[in-house]
Amino acid sequence: MGADAGLDALALTDHDTLEGLPRFLAQQPHVKTRLIPGIELSCRFLRQSLHVLGLFVDPADIRFQQRLVDLRRRREDRNLRMVGKLQSMGLSITWELVQAQAPTALVARPHFAKALVACGAATSSPDAFIRYVGDHAPGYVEREELEPSEAIHWIWEAGGIPLVAHPGRFGRGFIWDEAMPVLQKAGMAGFEAFYGDYSQSEQTYFNALAARVGMARSGGSDYHGGNKPGLKLGVGWGGLKVPTQLLAELETARNKGA
Repeated sequence: MGADAGLDALALTDHDTLEGLPRFLAQQPHVKTRLIPGIELSCRFLRQSLHVLGLFVDPADIRFQQRLVDLRRRREDRNLRMVGKLQSMGLSITWELVQAQAPTALVARPHFAKALVACGAATSSPDAFIRYVGDHAPGYVEREELEPSEAIHWIWEAGGIPLVAHPGRFGRGFIWDEAMPVLQKAGMAGFEAFYGDYSQSEQTYFNALAARVGMARSGGSDYHGGNKPGLKLGVGWGGLKVPTQLLAELETARNKGA
């Protein structure tokens, strides 16, 4: 799909897992598009949810793999508590039904949303998030999340470069002029200045911020297949264009931080 879209590079950054990377990277001999291994780690920062991307991580790094196993245990504990909470609301959802929606062992809220549709509790995945499993919905359960400094350390040790994913989508009360330098001191190398859902003013702001604080820029569509209908790989909602030069910018920052 990346090759058909004419992308120079494509990163796979699944949440808290490396499981998709072997199949992804096995396609490299068949496409001109450069395939970049990655991950997205869920963190907590200033009492807000924050996602940290790790690009160029080594999927064979044993230490990183073991850390992700522990992270999965935290996620599974949260998932079981969420099932219990939804059942206490009178919904006919089961853990087995939720698991059946996931193509891999990693189960997340999109799979809960599909299960809620399957059992008739919601009309669509967006409806399920709004009514039941979104951040402020009655069926939501917080899980023990990483500190950004922990995620940053893991990514650097796995040979990658840590970046804040779509900062414009987290913490509406954040003043990024102040918050980003705090993360930078902890080892964060950069952030997404180009994103499939940014307005032009957001894109302008984050590019200017990167220049002011001296951090690397990344960009992506945050393509999620059917979980984000209408959002297309590489171009977001249609207007996204990530400059190819960002790839060299990221590699330079990675080499400096290694």
